[in-house]
Amino acid sequence: MKNIKNIVAITALTLVSFSGFAQSVTASGTTLDAAEAQIALKAKQAGTSYKITSARFTNGAYMSAELVK
Repeated sequence: MKNIKNIVAITALTLVSFSGFAQSVTASGTTLDAAEAQIALKAKQAGTSYKITSARFTNGAYMSAELVK
């Protein structure tokens, strides 16, 4: 009986921790500012803020970010 309670508790805690992860989004544009504007729009639509995790410029701008609450 004690083992079953432990398994249920561990499962519940695992499900709660997975729901707290930030959502990743990506965008591309002709400039880094344009790509960031797309990220900002996605964050605004989701009602969150964002943190840029990577950006590069090779024949266009590519950016990824995490939406955080």
